[in-house]
Amino acid sequence: MKLEDLLLKRSEQKCELCQSENGLKLYEVLPQSGNTEDNCIFICNKCVAQIDKKEDLDSKHWNCLTTTMWSEVPGVQVVTWRMLNRLKNESWAAESLDMMYMDDERLAWAKATGDHENDSAADLHKDANGNVLQAGDTIVLTKSLDVKGTTLNAKMGTVVKNIRLVADNTEQIEGKIEGQTIVILTKYVRKQGA
Repeated sequence: MKLEDLLLKRSEQKCELCQSENGLKLYEVLPQSGNTEDNCIFICNKCVAQIDKKEDLDSKHWNCLTTTMWSEVPGVQVVTWRMLNRLKNESWAAESLDMMYMDDERLAWAKATGDHENDSAADLHKDANGNVLQAGDTIVLTKSLDVKGTTLNAKMGTVVKNIRLVADNTEQIEGKIEGQTIVILTKYVRKQGA
């Protein structure tokens, strides 16, 4: 039987965290080598987006952790512990963390990524007005910018289509101006149509 089929059966075709039945997918709980039943879980797109900080953390959505903390599935326990730590400013999450038990090996696995130390803020690219930017969006410059290393001056009001997000820096995007791909700071752009 395929791993995905095993997880579907184990989860009863529901998210193993929030019990949603929509948009389910296999999620590998890192760091692990090789996908197994223990280190993979079946969760919904909303849980994945918030775990991976692609969406703001919704503490009401995560009330489910008070139940999942008792799961026998190692991957579910690890993700639950990490998310409870990210939400520990909520009294219910702090209380749940105090009650949760994991053996030393599983606790080391949960701490290995350092994700539990990060705050609940999502890693999102936002324009000067706080609108979330996505790859492929069209933006407008809110300030005239001199492009380093060239004589190019990008004027305020310049429209840049089909932007790319800089993966490791939420304050930067890439776009083409006059045929040159340049890095643009998000604080100097406005999402068109927003």
